[in-house]
Amino acid sequence: MTDTDGLRLLPFRGLRYAPDRISSLTAVTSPPYDVVVRPDGVRLLETADPYNIVRLILPQAADPATRHRQAATTLARWRAEGVLVTDPRPALYVYEQRCGDVLQRGLIGSLRLDGPVLPHEDVIPEVVEDRAELMRAAAANFEPLLLAYRGDGSVTGAAAVIATAVRRAPLLATTTEDGFTHRLWAVTDPAELATIDADLSGHHALIADGHHRWATYQRLHEQTPGASAGSPWASGLVLLVDTARHPLQVRAIHRVLPYLPPDEALARLGGAFRARPLPGDAAAALATLEKTPGNAFVLTDGTGTFHLLDRPDPHLLAEAVRADRPELWRTLDATVLHSVLLDTVWQVPDRPSHISYLHHTEAALAQAARHGGTALLMRAATEETVRDLARQGVMMPRKSTSFGPKPATGLVLRTLDSAMD
Repeated sequence: MTDTDGLRLLPFRGLRYAPDRISSLTAVTSPPYDVVVRPDGVRLLETADPYNIVRLILPQAADPATRHRQAATTLARWRAEGVLVTDPRPALYVYEQRCGDVLQRGLIGSLRLDGPVLPHEDVIPEVVEDRAELMRAAAANFEPLLLAYRGDGSVTGAAAVIATAVRRAPLLATTTEDGFTHRLWAVTDPAELATIDADLSGHHALIADGHHRWATYQRLHEQTPGASAGSPWASGLVLLVDTARHPLQVRAIHRVLPYLPPDEALARLGGAFRARPLPGDAAAALATLEKTPGNAFVLTDGTGTFHLLDRPDPHLLAEAVRADRPELWRTLDATVLHSVLLDTVWQVPDRPSHISYLHHTEAALAQAARHGGTALLMRAATEETVRDLARQGVMMPRKSTSFGPKPATGLVLRTLDSAMD
């Protein structure tokens, strides 16, 4: 897992939008690439501003190679036109997100890949390969992944530097359409950077969001001839959050099975799960789900019909769920869903065309209704469960849970040429 004792977060010269060249920061930012899943979502962002970051993270073209070249060409053009400008000094960036009672602060920097970082999910090789080709073509990290570490809760070390930084005027401030206010500060003082470095050297991190991007960073480093520990490919762009001070929100990721109609799904259950209709809307169904003991899911057609699936057949559980994993893993909702329902009962192929992963309930309902398929609404695992299994080296089922708030994409980018300055 690691060649070093702790985390090494390196300063870099961030690439940021020039305010006078765009309509607004809000108009050029985007959610992470894997949250912008629908073509209409991409189109909406593209029309918000001609320089929206989605043109770099999700370029639209007929084939992958063309998409990757297009992103690289677009990035080069925007830099040449002065739309994106490199900061004059290497920095770590204090990043704040606030919405109502939610306040998250962390540090954006270039994290050494040989540090102690714990994954908790497997990745899809095809996605890693696509991200790697995009980053290689553009020689850039377009969006930070989200990492969590546990400090001691005190305002010392990195936390003290963050507390000092947020009292200064920010480099930028914007409010995105989801209601979150985003602010960014640069930390360039050598003493403050040394304080952060000393503090983080005693910690490990958990990947909260961005397993595919982390795997991409590792692949690019491994595939770069002669890449040493000092190479720009030996680190990658991250947001590092101390969850002892700023606990992450943990939400479920729902599944949509576009080729399995709800009536067929219910008819083929047999005795695998008890199924009973639920009155009310999606919010009421999810409230019932949260109160249901044991493994349970909400099955819906997306148009207003909901069924609670619970009380799985214990004999089927024993047969379908792997016995060589810890009990904590064996009883996860995501484990039971994939092992029992998707693999054994419904025999749904584990391919992106047959299983979609949606972060928002409304999106899952809409997609199920559009395709005449089945949506399965789920509950989230806790951060403690994720961290416990990660420490044991046990991977959770893919897309088991969603940590947030996720960093907005487009506030600060890292290019490999600026990393070498």
